[in-house]
Amino acid sequence: MDVQKEAEENSMLNFEAQAEDAGKRLDAFLAEKIENWSRSRLQKLVADGDALVNEKESKASYKLRAGDAIEIELTELPAVEFAPEDIALEIIYEDEHLAVINKQAGMVVHPGAGVLGGTLANAIAFHFGFENEKIRNPQSAIRNRVGIVHRLDKDTSGLIVVAKSQEIHEALSDQFRNREVFKSYIALVHGESEENAGEVNEPLAREKHNRTRMAVRAHGRNALSLWKVKKRFEKFTLLAVEIKTGRTHQIRVHLAHINHPIVGDETYNAGRDKTVFDLKIRKAILDLGRFFLHAEKLSFTHPVSKERLDFTAPLPDELTEFLELL
Repeated sequence: MDVQKEAEENSMLNFEAQAEDAGKRLDAFLAEKIENWSRSRLQKLVADGDALVNEKESKASYKLRAGDAIEIELTELPAVEFAPEDIALEIIYEDEHLAVINKQAGMVVHPGAGVLGGTLANAIAFHFGFENEKIRNPQSAIRNRVGIVHRLDKDTSGLIVVAKSQEIHEALSDQFRNREVFKSYIALVHGESEENAGEVNEPLAREKHNRTRMAVRAHGRNALSLWKVKKRFEKFTLLAVEIKTGRTHQIRVHLAHINHPIVGDETYNAGRDKTVFDLKIRKAILDLGRFFLHAEKLSFTHPVSKERLDFTAPLPDELTEFLELL
């Protein structure tokens, strides 16, 4: 198992309420079961739809019954310690309140079990001037001014925003939650799309038998992706994908669901990379060492100036060169 990829996955926990748990509030029950997580943080996860009771969203005040099946996804950061590291960053924008960074593929965003170094958070901690101390990182490390507001998968490159204070982090998080942030990605997928544009509006949840994978499931969290064709190639299509929600692996699963899985994404493309007829292209996919997904555009309102900020990150060289090969 790839330790770095595993550390980047959100943590999914499952519990079953026993007879002695009957009558307990859901948030109180979760606080008993999950170490290093405050009741208020767990209440926020429940309110955001990250906790399900009997495969349905619930409220923190829900009174448990014996036999209730509880599933919670810890979408925020666990408590870990990590040290600042002098790692080069491509900073697109920075002021006293926030920064926007063009993350390279291969970099894990958050430290986690097994991966405490080489992450974006380590690099940001150094950039913000914490070279000589260890960083205690509860929730999103805001009290240490390492406030990564959202995440990108390890092998996804592109734009990510960082807050420098608790207030800015909360304001930006609210924009993400209220769908006021514009996020657009570039994806190269298998197959030639006959349509010029479309949407995938399908709920997502963890697979039953493989908790590191997401899948379209009826009881999952709502997820909406809009896509349009940028360019067609023989056997491939280049798409621009706007996401209205920010679920784990959303674009990867949604595109696979419509039979256009992302090139290089071994987790979800069911071996399509290995069936490419052109041996030169098949080898080039293998040599990429990543999947073809890039967070190209990001737009949000500055929490202080109230100015609308728009950012664009060009495709990395390896993706541009692959398109030239096609």
